[in-house]
Amino acid sequence: MFSIFEILPEPAPQIRIVDVGAQWDPAAGEAYTALLKDGRATVLGFEPDVSGCDRLNAHGGGAHTYLPCVVGDGSRRTFYVCNDSRTSSLYEPNTPLLERFNNLEIVCRVVGRREVETVRLDDQEQARDTDYLKLDVQGGEADVLRGAERVLEETVVVHTEVEFVPLYRGQPLFAEIDQLLRSPGFLFHKFAGPAGRSFQPIVVNNDLNRGLSQLLWADAVYVKSFLGFDQLPPAKLLKLAVILHEVYFSFDLSALALRHYDLQAGTRLADAYLERLVRAAWSPSRT
Repeated sequence: MFSIFEILPEPAPQIRIVDVGAQWDPAAGEAYTALLKDGRATVLGFEPDVSGCDRLNAHGGGAHTYLPCVVGDGSRRTFYVCNDSRTSSLYEPNTPLLERFNNLEIVCRVVGRREVETVRLDDQEQARDTDYLKLDVQGGEADVLRGAERVLEETVVVHTEVEFVPLYRGQPLFAEIDQLLRSPGFLFHKFAGPAGRSFQPIVVNNDLNRGLSQLLWADAVYVKSFLGFDQLPPAKLLKLAVILHEVYFSFDLSALALRHYDLQAGTRLADAYLERLVRAAWSPSRT
């Protein structure tokens, strides 16, 4: 498809991203990678692993800042360091459950524990006026959300990992995350990348990471309720349209955001957008 920036007036909106649980994986990228082109977004990231945080800062350049903090509800907690840094968490891995599946317990083995003072997003001055919030903190998403009431008031899209079974002891599951996000006015939009593992001893196509029937986790995308688009400021509506188009290919909801923007700004961006969608759909290159 086309870039939505082709129909937007200059200067193009710049998206403010807060990434809690940023990881160094240049090959995989991030959910929001499409927003980083041409300096159209800034990132404030939090990564507890100091070496990973240093690599992120070296790679990100001046527009992106990464801090070696554990984000939560502001309380003092035990941080469980696992042999794969991507599975470290404020919650202890649920070993009896993990052992039922292929290649899960082995990547969630605790190799250390340390006491940490968690920080609240609402207490971080740099997190003000966030547009897009991404969470990947291995079961600690509810703690982050409880410490981000003010940040959530300004945010228009939340992209969060959710679990359907307790991979970590005592962790909140998808239903609880959904309740926490509906309270400040978000509605569930879509799942991205649902995943699981097969129960041992079944291995699918010789791939230990291949799921079969049991879903274990996914990324869930939440958007400020479309029933309240008329209450959003024009600048937020424009940024919302950009995120929905560029990251999620949610063309219908992006068009709705542009329509509400037009009503406030006296423009006709939604008409231009729909015309461009039709042209892209009927392009000879797509036949």
